[in-house]
Amino acid sequence: MTSRRVIVVDDETKMRRVLEIMLGRMGHEVLSAANGLEALQILKSTSADLVISDLRMPDMNGAELLKALREQGNEVPVIIITAYGTIESAVEVMKLGASDYILRPFDVDALELAVNRVLLTGQLRLQNDFLKHEVEKGWGEFTGNSPSMQKIYDLIRQVAPGKTTVLITGETGTGKELVARAIHRASARKDALFVPINCAAIPADILESELFGYEKGAFTGAVKDRIGKFETADGGTLFLDELTEMPMALQAKLLRVLQENVIERLGGNRVIPIDVRIVAATNRDPRQALKDGRLREDLYYRVNVFNIDLPSLRDRREDIPALALTFVAGHPGSQGISETALACLQEYDWPGNVRELQNVIERAVVLSRGALIQVAHLPPDMATGKVDKAVEETSSTLSLKLNPAVENLEQTLIREALKQAGNNKSKAARILEISERSLWYKIKSYQIE
Repeated sequence: MTSRRVIVVDDETKMRRVLEIMLGRMGHEVLSAANGLEALQILKSTSADLVISDLRMPDMNGAELLKALREQGNEVPVIIITAYGTIESAVEVMKLGASDYILRPFDVDALELAVNRVLLTGQLRLQNDFLKHEVEKGWGEFTGNSPSMQKIYDLIRQVAPGKTTVLITGETGTGKELVARAIHRASARKDALFVPINCAAIPADILESELFGYEKGAFTGAVKDRIGKFETADGGTLFLDELTEMPMALQAKLLRVLQENVIERLGGNRVIPIDVRIVAATNRDPRQALKDGRLREDLYYRVNVFNIDLPSLRDRREDIPALALTFVAGHPGSQGISETALACLQEYDWPGNVRELQNVIERAVVLSRGALIQVAHLPPDMATGKVDKAVEETSSTLSLKLNPAVENLEQTLIREALKQAGNNKSKAARILEISERSLWYKIKSYQIE
């Protein structure tokens, strides 16, 4: 762990010295105070990552120090140590916001574990606060401040005010509908309707009636007139998602609408004028769709007046932490994501992009049961991403013997779990979802220190 600044508060010189030595060996900078008043004076001129305070002291005791800090709005973590522990005193300091309560005489290893845990929690809190700030800097409902996303925000601002037809391209799950909605909200049409329709999700024989509506008696089952999506979106925006999945005959009819701004309902002969802005999207390369006969060339040039090509998530990995935190925030009660788990998320390639990340976070929240999300709560292929990458890069010389590979992976996961648990075997076993007895056996077998 990175060196931190710790303030030790105790009226006994010997105890202060013991704590100074212990914390110094851990690599931390240590400042000392004989009572709470001295500690407050130190904190006026410098910041601290942790305060370790005795409970009973003259002038200002540990509980009074803790109360004063919180009244000042100082949220520095505080560990209380006392030789006169009672249930009442423990309850009192925990209510005041103490991070831990330890009885003297204490085991040095236990105190070291508590210090590491409290400092890590504080580090994660700061990290989450930073990421929340980054989320708030996003554009509209978007999350991310990578250069590629800043470019997208600029394009949206430029095209939104007019009526220009927009074609949004990008892989599945990159947020094409989100961009379309942002264009609508930033336009003069924002008070009218934004009407989305997925051309791939509706059977071809039904899609036409969904778009243009129909007159009573137009076909079997048409017992009354029905307006379509074009009329519904009149004055607003119609979002045609997966445009390349629309039947070619229907694309020809769409082209006429775009050119003349009129429609006819199925079974009718009345020309209905409309004022609709078209925003279309596809997860296919539109030029390849032209070659494959999935998209009419004249329609392509008509809708591709202004193109917005969304980056994949793997091309903006720096946005992944902020996105993950945003999705976690949508699940009240979750304590966030560990630093190691975030690193795994950033290394994964995300073929399903942002939508896949959202689903992974939802799964992790369920598995963690509201606790801090760890590597063990992520899908197995993410936890072993580094191993998979190493296998791919060295495939020409790699031994394909299964047992050694499995053993190496198992040792890696055990060491990681022990690191996250501060070498607490019971907690590590829970992270790995195995029994503590099995963990002890594997540690002994692999000679893990």
